[in-house]
Amino acid sequence: MKNLKIEIKWAIIFSIVGLLWMLFEKIGGLHSIYIQYHQYLTNLYAIPAIWVMVMALNDKKKNFYGGKMSYNQGLITGIIISVIIALLSPITQWITSYIISPEYFTNIINHSIETGNFKTMEEAEATFNFENYLIQGLIGALIMGIVTSAVVMIFLRTKKN
Repeated sequence: MKNLKIEIKWAIIFSIVGLLWMLFEKIGGLHSIYIQYHQYLTNLYAIPAIWVMVMALNDKKKNFYGGKMSYNQGLITGIIISVIIALLSPITQWITSYIISPEYFTNIINHSIETGNFKTMEEAEATFNFENYLIQGLIGALIMGIVTSAVVMIFLRTKKN
């Protein structure tokens, strides 16, 4: 467990950053009056998400591997962090859906019907619900975390002389 201390720390930091992002979206009206912009602006979360992963991998490199970390060591670290984030995602999704922005699903369902993205309330409700977002968050955390780690480690790995 001591060997995973850095990974656990950064997975928790990542989850907190994600919750703060959701709070900023809510305060900024992206879950209500400016919901039409949500699908575009929510993608900006990639910036802090990548930044946190870079910081995490750098922390592991400096404080566990003594400043020298191979590509595979970093990739494994990133995978472990991603798995922990995925395990935390049901909690963060619950906090987002029921505490930070409980009106989000109702608002996005209504907006998607008004704009013609869905023809019926049932279709929209089948897409925009806690269970779907729970699954998307879990799978997204794994895939994006692993891909991000794979790319970041190209630049962070210790190059052989």
